[in-house]
Amino acid sequence: MLAIAPLDLGGAARLADPVWLHALWLAPLTLLLAWHAARARRRALDRLGDSPLVQQITSGPGPLRRRLRAWCLAAAVALIALALARPQYGTETRDVEHRGRDLVFVLDVSRSMLARDLAPSRLERAKLWINDLVDDLGGDRVGLVAFAGAPAIKCPLTQDRAFFRLALDRLDTQSAPRGGTMIGDAIRKVLDDIYEVQDENGDPVDTGRFRDIILITDGEDQESFPVKAAQTAGEFGVRIIAIGVGDTGEGTPVPVSPGSDRYIEHDGKTVRSRLESRTLREIQQAVPGNVFLEVGTGEIDLAQVYRDLIASAEQTTLGSSTVTDYKERYAVFLALALVLLAFESLIGDGRTR
Repeated sequence: MLAIAPLDLGGAARLADPVWLHALWLAPLTLLLAWHAARARRRALDRLGDSPLVQQITSGPGPLRRRLRAWCLAAAVALIALALARPQYGTETRDVEHRGRDLVFVLDVSRSMLARDLAPSRLERAKLWINDLVDDLGGDRVGLVAFAGAPAIKCPLTQDRAFFRLALDRLDTQSAPRGGTMIGDAIRKVLDDIYEVQDENGDPVDTGRFRDIILITDGEDQESFPVKAAQTAGEFGVRIIAIGVGDTGEGTPVPVSPGSDRYIEHDGKTVRSRLESRTLREIQQAVPGNVFLEVGTGEIDLAQVYRDLIASAEQTTLGSSTVTDYKERYAVFLALALVLLAFESLIGDGRTR
């Protein structure tokens, strides 16, 4: 449904759902229908004749009463429309405490992630999974790191979902400074530059027990010591949830670029990429609490993983803000509409007995 912004009426007054103002057209329509009904009634009576018997049989509310009832009904319709528009007047402020966890997505953008064993590619499918999760993040802060031969921070910790989505959408194989796959360097990048778990003297700044890393990769690593990096993260209380993607069999050819029908070759042979789950399993086993999910060429509901492993975990206060609440006044308009409807029913038809 299309969201309509509140309509500011000046001062502390506004309409929260101004789209309902379009229903005000029903009020003049009610009057028009009443006028049309009265006109049709007069024409029908004229066809019957002007005898006293006809007048006695068809006696009903006089013109004044009919007009009054029509105006009451039209006014009630207008007041109901205004009530649905949710008029608000007066404000009150309150302090809101934001609780949640810090969550950094570490996404492999090396060329092997262009393999199409997951459609449209491993990289694009991972981006779709993450994007589907964003709406479920609650009060968590979220960050994004892209890595290949070197890591790059694409989104620092933030609660700005739109900015995070924009950074995620822009990720491609050019998002990392150089080619290769250095999982360990990416983990250390998160610890040092995002979570900042140590001060200048190397002393721990925070236990990190409210912090997680979701690592999505095909597991191919080029001696960046990822297990050692995972152990360091564990020492500071940072949990790693590793998600492995890619063919677990003979491997899948790697395109030279997104959408290309040509594949990377080495020594005259097509380069094939497969999921190297051993490294990711060692990351899991390095620290109690770490998780490894082997997706392979299947599907994963990352939102459900978040609900099961992260949203249900211990949370901390991530900040606070002052929220302004408007006081609802729709009840006044609704009450007036009910009074008019009751009055309209009491006017009576003036029929003689």
